Amino acid sequence: MTILITNIKELVGVDYERKARLCGSEMETLKTIENAFLLIENGLISLFGQMKELNNSVVNDPVREITKIDAGGRMVFPSFCDSHTHLVYAGSREIEYIDKIRGLSYEEIAKRGGGILNSARKLHDTSFESLVEQATERLNEIIKLGTGAVEIKSGYGLNTEDELKMLRVIKKLKETSPLTIVSTFLGAHAVPAEYKGRQSEYVDHIINEMIPLVAAEELADYIDVFCDKGFFTVEETERILMAGIKHGMRPKIHANELDYSGGIQVGVKYNALSVDHLEYTGEEEIKCLLGSETMPTLLPGASFFLGLIYAPARRMIDAGLPVALASDFNPGSSPSGNMQLVLSMGCIKYKMTPEEAINAVTLNSAYAMGLSEDLGSIAVGKKANVFITKPVPTYSFLPYAYGSNKVATVILNGEIQKLS
Repeated sequence: MTILITNIKELVGVDYERKARLCGSEMETLKTIENAFLLIENGLISLFGQMKELNNSVVNDPVREITKIDAGGRMVFPSFCDSHTHLVYAGSREIEYIDKIRGLSYEEIAKRGGGILNSARKLHDTSFESLVEQATERLNEIIKLGTGAVEIKSGYGLNTEDELKMLRVIKKLKETSPLTIVSTFLGAHAVPAEYKGRQSEYVDHIINEMIPLVAAEELADYIDVFCDKGFFTVEETERILMAGIKHGMRPKIHANELDYSGGIQVGVKYNALSVDHLEYTGEEEIKCLLGSETMPTLLPGASFFLGLIYAPARRMIDAGLPVALASDFNPGSSPSGNMQLVLSMGCIKYKMTPEEAINAVTLNSAYAMGLSEDLGSIAVGKKANVFITKPVPTYSFLPYAYGSNKVATVILNGEIQKLS
């Protein structure tokens, strides 16, 4: 299919240099073209520029059948890339939400058998087909909100059979959804109840049984560990990451959500693609990240929902670091995959400029998924994952108007999506 979008008020996120990510002060630069056109061919971005540069031979080509969209003064953005979710899960956990309102902490709820262990029990009792159906509904929802790529983690199985079930669900979603999906094995999300007091044995189980089976079926692109207070230690994390790397899975890390855990340092040591959460990040952690290939990824939805402190995004960017933003879509600590809301939180809670926040939910978050070569900006040859907005006055209106959906039309893989 060939699609020509004309009369674009502003084409946002233009990338002539094909940068992999933006660091520090670079994040303040958001290149745009006013009164623009965008040509999509064979699922890829083929050509773009100002309307006055649009050749009539393109518009009136008798050989190609062209679907023409008059943007009518609306804007076009690269689709959001959500680099951290747990959206394959069974049911909801609003009872724990009430416990939080009554003052119980995340750790207290977990100790009572809630949290991740609660989701693990529900997932065990839910069929493969039902999990696919529930996850598909969530994927369709985030498509309407402008997301074009998503990372999905396992971690609600916590035993070999159920972890494999989750990853097979993700594999099925890759086959059936127009979204670009990457999968991450997170067997080390929590310690299951049957291993209470025997955490090192569970780590052995992950290394000796789970990882080889996941690798044998090629079910995961990445491996993750929840390296934090009350979860997995630095030493345990290192053992799991080394086993994952041996089987071809690059690390991604949950780190420093609850305390200064050493998770950031171990992530950088093992060349993690991203370290995520990072509420507790000080000068030592920032220094460690500088010069590395690891993307600091912040999850404002979790801080908001759990009432946690917010990561020091401003200090990180001012120090020269790149920053990505993601939703952490999951049933317990961030039950929303709305990247428009994440964009707003980037500005409101992290004091990022609209330019920085937009780069954080597009190019930098694509990098945090290993996808910035193909997604995250408007560049010739990149996959045509874009959305057309409703009428908006400026691109800053996207984070400003946090309560409404500003997306009118979604194009994924060069195909116009039906938004019902």
